[in-house]
Amino acid sequence: MNLEEAVREAFAQGGVLSRAADQFQPRAGQTEMAMAVARVIGEGGALVVEAGTGVGKTFSYLVPALLSGERVLMSTATKTLQDQLYGRDLPRLVEALALPVRTALLKGRGSYLCVHRLEMARHDATLPDRTALRSLAKIEEWSRSTQTGDLAELPGLDERSPLVPLVTSTRENCLGAQCPKFRSCHVNQARKEALAADVVVVNHHLFFADLAVRESGMAELLPSVRVAIFDEAHQLNETGVQFLGRVLGTGQLLDLARDLLATGLQLARGLVDWQALAGGVERASRDLRLVAGKHPVGARQRWTAGAPEGFDAVRWQEALFALADALHAAIEGLHTVTELAPDFERLLSRAEDLAAKAGQFAGPAQAGCVRWVDVGLQLRLVESPLDIAQAVREKLLKADSEPGSQRAWVFTSATLGDDEKLSWFTEPCGLQDARILAVESPFDYATQAALYVPREMPRPNDPGHSAAVARLAAQGAQALRGRTMVLTTTLRALRAIGEDLQRRFEGSPDVDVLVQGQWPKRRLIERFREGDAGGRGCLLVASASFWEGVDVPGDALQLVVIDKLPFPPPGDPLVEARAQRLEKEGRSAFNDYFVPEAAVALKQGAGRLIRRESDRGLLVLCDNRLVSMGYGRRLLAALPPMRRLADAVAWEEALDSLAGLTRTSTTAAPWP
Repeated sequence: MNLEEAVREAFAQGGVLSRAADQFQPRAGQTEMAMAVARVIGEGGALVVEAGTGVGKTFSYLVPALLSGERVLMSTATKTLQDQLYGRDLPRLVEALALPVRTALLKGRGSYLCVHRLEMARHDATLPDRTALRSLAKIEEWSRSTQTGDLAELPGLDERSPLVPLVTSTRENCLGAQCPKFRSCHVNQARKEALAADVVVVNHHLFFADLAVRESGMAELLPSVRVAIFDEAHQLNETGVQFLGRVLGTGQLLDLARDLLATGLQLARGLVDWQALAGGVERASRDLRLVAGKHPVGARQRWTAGAPEGFDAVRWQEALFALADALHAAIEGLHTVTELAPDFERLLSRAEDLAAKAGQFAGPAQAGCVRWVDVGLQLRLVESPLDIAQAVREKLLKADSEPGSQRAWVFTSATLGDDEKLSWFTEPCGLQDARILAVESPFDYATQAALYVPREMPRPNDPGHSAAVARLAAQGAQALRGRTMVLTTTLRALRAIGEDLQRRFEGSPDVDVLVQGQWPKRRLIERFREGDAGGRGCLLVASASFWEGVDVPGDALQLVVIDKLPFPPPGDPLVEARAQRLEKEGRSAFNDYFVPEAAVALKQGAGRLIRRESDRGLLVLCDNRLVSMGYGRRLLAALPPMRRLADAVAWEEALDSLAGLTRTSTTAAPWP
């Protein structure tokens, strides 16, 4: 039996998948995708698959990959999805298919406890407070029992905790084979397991970080893999450009200063004036941040000349030169003690790398790259390619064009574009020659969902727009006792709508209003999924990361309100550079970049509503441009084929009908 026959049999009624998934039913689209994956595994080449919500794409690529007997690399968008794939989906299928397959999970360094740095942290006099000391004690207790060192195992540890960088390593500060804890290193153990496994699960950040520096184990792993699969591939381009460019952050500089002082005082006290060297680097990094002045946090400042836009050019250059001087002073001091401990060799390498970047940023940007500064509590100097096309062609696909190469590449997501060629994804990823497959969602959207575009809504930039969005969302949440998610396109709208809704529902016995940023994301999602189990429903106001990857099936979510069309911000330096490149090529930046970007983002946001066959819900888009502008038809066509509500009367009737549905039904029935 060949691979395609084995795959078809697995997906047939009564096949092995019936034992792996509860209530499994054969789906034509799922089988179609699985067969396409099986073919590309057999023949080699690249396959791009857009698989609508509900297709079951995970099984569609896992089954042929496992049955092929080939060595497989799988990459997901986030560590959460990575854990789900490795901890739930893979084991179920391996057991159902009865295959002797060895699997491994590989994350970046920052996900694993560094035993050496944990010991260093015990003696770190700069720990902020008693809370940090108690958390460190919990980490120490856990460190004695963990087998993997994966910090995701440790309950209650926020990944944003200031302790995390103290007990994990980076490429810059890892001591490698010279580390006294090298044999017990969790990172090395994870790499060894990955190199010995048949199926390795990584994430896009780790993949591109390694593609840029060839350091995290993929340099050894990838050549031995014949099948590489990227799930949630719509994030590949934006993830890739983060790692294929150049970044210098004041956070990196402050980390160096802290480690310089702590290591120097512990291992070479009195031999060098560590206070002066660390203080010099810290002052220079803070002075660099001060040049940014009062630019709002979150701003991206263009940098096309000698200094970023809005910065004093003389002060900026002086700050960069002062930083270089401070780093060179640290380098000179470290040269005198490198033989005492491997820690000093790594500190020297870090200081030299940062000094080199400071010198590069003092000069002009590389051709084909765009440069800007991210303004936050820290400052990040960024130089980035416009996309990953060249890297994909030269570092991934080039070897596969050689005779005898049969490596298979699979890229899949629920949203990859709004045209037949899926150009939004394939062009920036250098995959124009890949095979393309689009598999429609099996959901009956016309029955399960309705779309409403309120024509009386103020224009998106009018002062009253956010208040009008809040009124409409409040109307829906009141009728549904919560069960509402409001997705905003900007943080300003997030704050305005969130504060308005919290005032409206203050003291309400029926609805809790949750606003992104007030709780950690995981806690917000957990509370929202609970719905009205505790007697009060939930209305969630969120932006950015909540537009995708948030799965709330069932009655907990029945109304999604989107404040306006999610066009890319035209003032963003990367967006601006991409638009200018298209214009130079004689193309329309609006039609070929801004509209496709909005279409994909809109599909992602709308995709939060219907997650399974029994779900029902309403999608409200509070932007009249969807029906008044010519490009609105293209954006509407990108959305799932929901039935349209003509006016406010139809909206209120649909809302009342949805609120009155019997929620114990397991099948979707039409509702007016």
